[in-house]
Amino acid sequence: MLHPVGPLPAAVYWRRRLLVLVLLLAVLGGGGWVGVALLGGRDGDAAAAEATATSTAAQPPALDRVVPSLASVQTPTPTPTAAPSPSEPSPPEQEAGAPCSDDVLALEVRSPGSVPAGSQPVLELVVTNTAAVPCTRVLDQELQEIVLLDGSGARLWGSNDCFPEQSDDTRTLAPGEQVVFPLTWGGLTSEPTCTAERVPVGPGQYVLRARLDTETSPDAALQVT
Repeated sequence: MLHPVGPLPAAVYWRRRLLVLVLLLAVLGGGGWVGVALLGGRDGDAAAAEATATSTAAQPPALDRVVPSLASVQTPTPTPTAAPSPSEPSPPEQEAGAPCSDDVLALEVRSPGSVPAGSQPVLELVVTNTAAVPCTRVLDQELQEIVLLDGSGARLWGSNDCFPEQSDDTRTLAPGEQVVFPLTWGGLTSEPTCTAERVPVGPGQYVLRARLDTETSPDAALQVT
């Protein structure tokens, strides 16, 4: 091996061996570099993929960056407030001994509730002083009136239409005192001039309303059968 034998000079055989050795080293070196490059590329790809995944996981989604999490939003707890206790309305002011104002007078019309057609029921006008002090009021008969209305609000009868009365009646009403004025209705229709024909009021549901000068009463139901 170290001493080549052949017809050619020994230098020729040494150059051939050297060339083969160089080629072998070149082949081995090139393969090694290819393997290193392949391994390096795989490791680089894996490292890049891992870095991308880490960056993606570390950064919040775009919606989370704009809209805060509901868990981090604190809703203020409403403070319960106590309901105000209802207070009774204060009674209207009234000067003792002065004329009773409409605010301190309670007006009411009382009826039998149900009467036969053509009958002559007795109705009552009731005046009450609701003030805590006595006061005076003019209760003249020409200032008193009771009217009858039908279901649509049309006026059918008035106590002052055909038989108006007059009186001079000024009274001092004690606190809580009631004054009752009875009045008989003849069961017929009427109008303020008392010139129209008067006819019996037929069966049905009606309303009575009283008046004392400028003060009016709540309505009271009257059924004619």
